[in-house]
Amino acid sequence: MFYSILIPLLSLILLEVILGIDNIIFISILADKLPESQRNKLRYWGIGLAMVMRLGLLAFISWILKLDKILFTVFEIGFSGKSLILLIGGLFLIYKSTKEIYHKTEQIDGSHSEKTKKQGSFKKLLSEIILLDLVFSIDSIITAVGMVNELWVMYTAVIVTVIIMLVASGPISKFINQHPSFKVLALCFLMMIGVALLAEGLSFSIPKGYIYFSMAFAFFVDIVQMKTIKKH
Repeated sequence: MFYSILIPLLSLILLEVILGIDNIIFISILADKLPESQRNKLRYWGIGLAMVMRLGLLAFISWILKLDKILFTVFEIGFSGKSLILLIGGLFLIYKSTKEIYHKTEQIDGSHSEKTKKQGSFKKLLSEIILLDLVFSIDSIITAVGMVNELWVMYTAVIVTVIIMLVASGPISKFINQHPSFKVLALCFLMMIGVALLAEGLSFSIPKGYIYFSMAFAFFVDIVQMKTIKKH
């Protein structure tokens, strides 16, 4: 009995942590637009609101499951409430990551970088995080429902995952900010996730294993390249 609950719980926590990495990267990149004194605040608010949102959505689990019902069909593609949310989230993520990559690659000097950073408003950035939190939360909850039946297991997995995300967000953010090449790579990861959300919204599912393997391989190549440059 104990193992029949523990294994699904640990599996769900692992899956939620993997899905939460996208969230941490997005929040870390947005936090870099703020003065250093406000970055931790934005990260904690962003991740904290993600937990509140997911716990709140679990309370309306029957409504969440209805999002999978087809609302209308266009060119033989069925669109549900979930697919519309994924489409909006995917387009938003592609837009934000493309815009950020453009800023990173087109910067002329440090002054331009500082100017770009100062343009960030705490409330504006937090609203963008909330929008993406909603997309990831709905996807996460529907995934959780497919894995376990007990509601308390889902609540526990969400709370444990958020604690892990809070602990990991600082080091991940620091690492990304210290290595500009990894920041561009992280933005490319977000663009890939955006394309995956867009595809899923159009009823074309890309296996998440392929996506995360590609991300891990690209990260490994960047590490090797960084070590090689340091040696020379």
